[in-house]
Amino acid sequence: MVAARDHEAAASNRRIVLGTCSGAHFIHDGFSDVLYLLLPLWQSEFGLSLAQVGMVRSLYSGAIATTQLPIGFLSEKWGEPRLLALGTAVTALGFIALGLACGVVALISLLLLAGAGSGAQHPLCASLVSKAYDGGPQRTALGIYNFSGDIGKMAVLLVLTRCARVDAPVLTPDLATSEVHVGWGIRNSRGFGVLILIGMPDSASRTAFLTFLPFLLIAKGADVETVGLALALVLGGGAAGKFICGFLAERLGVVRTVILTELITCCGIVLLLPLPLEAALVLLPLVGLGLNGTSSVL
Repeated sequence: MVAARDHEAAASNRRIVLGTCSGAHFIHDGFSDVLYLLLPLWQSEFGLSLAQVGMVRSLYSGAIATTQLPIGFLSEKWGEPRLLALGTAVTALGFIALGLACGVVALISLLLLAGAGSGAQHPLCASLVSKAYDGGPQRTALGIYNFSGDIGKMAVLLVLTRCARVDAPVLTPDLATSEVHVGWGIRNSRGFGVLILIGMPDSASRTAFLTFLPFLLIAKGADVETVGLALALVLGGGAAGKFICGFLAERLGVVRTVILTELITCCGIVLLLPLPLEAALVLLPLVGLGLNGTSSVL
């Protein structure tokens, strides 16, 4: 009887952790990916070149990346929940203040602040979910956690697109295997190194693709609302990919699933370039499936 109650309490705690982390992922990723819709508007408002647009997005991604390791160290002392709450508050303040940015310097400063706060979400939530489901369906739980982030992206983009003004400005493209513990909780140093080597180009290609996709679509004749729809289609496919790939990794294995998703991503991006706008919109969910599905597996 006692064992049954303990098991039920453990299962309930797992669900609470997964629900909380999924909610945080929903919020952070939802507002983070709004940037892809805002980049063409900022280009038009501040007169940025495509290279400068890429730099702005890279600075935000860089702020997220550089803060993750220090936050990981701090969480060992202060615990994940406190830092997660603090990071979420900082991110929220940064995005709220973006509406007041009156120049490129202010824009970049606020993006760096928001990115620094958002750097807390992925490492801390992934740690919490992994710990909660240690010995259980860990890959599936992480797949659900990742899935929630894409639901947030779609929800926020669709709301903003629905609220877009009919007289929004017209955008034009700018032509100018060891099981020995080695520290940090790493149980397999070789496997961890392989994951890093795969994850770096995978993340870089995902960010680059989503940054410049709006400009590719604008060159094909898309307006602001169509760009928002296109991003929602990519993220919708990505949400399905993260959910599905978590289950596939349980059955096919990590390596086979990663190879499959990377092939889908590469072939999809190459096919997008010559396609007309309507055909590109049809293809985008499949590209999103491969583009974002890999992260659940990694």
